[in-house]
Amino acid sequence: MNLFGDAIAWILSGDTGRMDSIAVATAQHLAYTAVAVVIAALVAIPVGWFIGHTGKGREVAVAVSGAARAIPSFGLLILLILLLGVLYKPEAAVITFLVLAIPSLLAGAYTGFEAIDRRVIDAGRSMGMTEWQILWRIEVPLGLPLLVGGIRSAALQVIATVTISAYIGLGGLGQYIITGLQTRRVEVIIAGALLVAILALIVDGLFSIVQHLVVPRGIRAVGAVSPTARTARQRRAEVSPVSAPASAEAS
Repeated sequence: MNLFGDAIAWILSGDTGRMDSIAVATAQHLAYTAVAVVIAALVAIPVGWFIGHTGKGREVAVAVSGAARAIPSFGLLILLILLLGVLYKPEAAVITFLVLAIPSLLAGAYTGFEAIDRRVIDAGRSMGMTEWQILWRIEVPLGLPLLVGGIRSAALQVIATVTISAYIGLGGLGQYIITGLQTRRVEVIIAGALLVAILALIVDGLFSIVQHLVVPRGIRAVGAVSPTARTARQRRAEVSPVSAPASAEAS
């Protein structure tokens, strides 16, 4: 318990010696995370939406995602540095984090569409909506909560993995752990681990709020009514051809 007290005291003191300040290290950590997640989102979300909308390529996506998850991040980082050269360490790190983030984003994108009741989509088609309208007015709004959940999972995995970037001198909160190991200062190692955990919890809490906010109002309203309190007329209205697309457009 004294070690944890020493770690907290070290954090509060702000005396990081020759290492970057906690504010700078946190900014570096978040920068690598944001870059990797944004690039992964630009790649994975359109592919996931295509898979979810058309139903094509799901098996390939699952296989690729499984293979990407099986790759050891540290080993991939070192391999990329050897291939690209030491002058491209930041690029090697971003590619490593990118590979880690894509599976969660891809899964969140296509499972969000797959979770939608097909009767809602069929109702939209019966009303004459084009495939583009179905995508943006029905599937994207209704699939957004699971997509945000995928982004949330990807961000947390990348935050945890960015710690290893300190091993190749790229900074971040992991530098306290690496330096603590080299100097045998246990309180610094614990402080670095605590800072990474705190950052992950904060980011997780923010994404949890966003995930709740992006749930369409119609879905929240239906969820707020208990099944026993609904009348038969209300239950019929939830799946009627007229009300389903209208609710999707309103959301």
